[in-house]
Amino acid sequence: MRGRLFITVGLITVSLLLVLILKTFSSGGEPYYWSLFIFILIGFMAQLIDGAIGMAYGVFSNSFLLSVGVPPALASASIHTAEVFTTLASSVSHLKFGNVDKRIFRSLIIPGVIGGCLGAYVLSSAPIGYMKIVVNIYLLMIGMVIIVKAVRFMVSSRPSFRGVSLLGGVGGFLDAVGGGGWGPIVTSTLIARNHNPRLTIGSVNLAEFFVTIVESITFYIALGIIDWRIVLGLALGGLIAAPLAAYLCKKMPTRLLMSLVGMAIILIASRNLVTI
Repeated sequence: MRGRLFITVGLITVSLLLVLILKTFSSGGEPYYWSLFIFILIGFMAQLIDGAIGMAYGVFSNSFLLSVGVPPALASASIHTAEVFTTLASSVSHLKFGNVDKRIFRSLIIPGVIGGCLGAYVLSSAPIGYMKIVVNIYLLMIGMVIIVKAVRFMVSSRPSFRGVSLLGGVGGFLDAVGGGGWGPIVTSTLIARNHNPRLTIGSVNLAEFFVTIVESITFYIALGIIDWRIVLGLALGGLIAAPLAAYLCKKMPTRLLMSLVGMAIILIASRNLVTI
């Protein structure tokens, strides 16, 4: 068990270090025209982290696509399109490893799809920068709650299902509006309500597949811009990483998983608040 812990933490740490190196060496020249390999690498590392801890694919990918010169609107549209393929692979993997709670999935899917469609439409027609501040302050607080729960962890035999459908709708809307956030908002809130982290991550990933389809279609209709090279690179990288990420999610101890989720949320929210 201890060896698995070191391997898991090591893989995530190496991924983060590789991305930092990538960002460092992409600061000059013509970064937008880098090879397909760069997009595959970004997609692999984003999906490895997202599939294992249930969040950060959109935020992670967007941050580093922008760092290599991809325009913001193009990055957002391309990420959501690539996520159709990566979330499919991730969903199949989580189903295979038994990481899905059907009740959570059913409660999230329809409201999430509706919220995602509305969010994508709003993003294409209205300025909503102030909403990012509110969302990230909320995420910062949720991350702290999860870390506290991890320290004194005990899975409740009766986790709260109240408001799960509403959470799905809000999560879908804010995911489309913010270019990412389904995982941080939905996963973090459910875990904070004493849902099993492994089943929560798998269920949220499965629902995200359907939410992403609707978002990508809406974005394409509204924006009409997609770079298929970026989509292909992110999708290939994500497809390669998805089975490994689902395996890590299944094997990681619950307390470690909760701690990683909490720290990831705090780091993401803090970074977003600084850059808004």
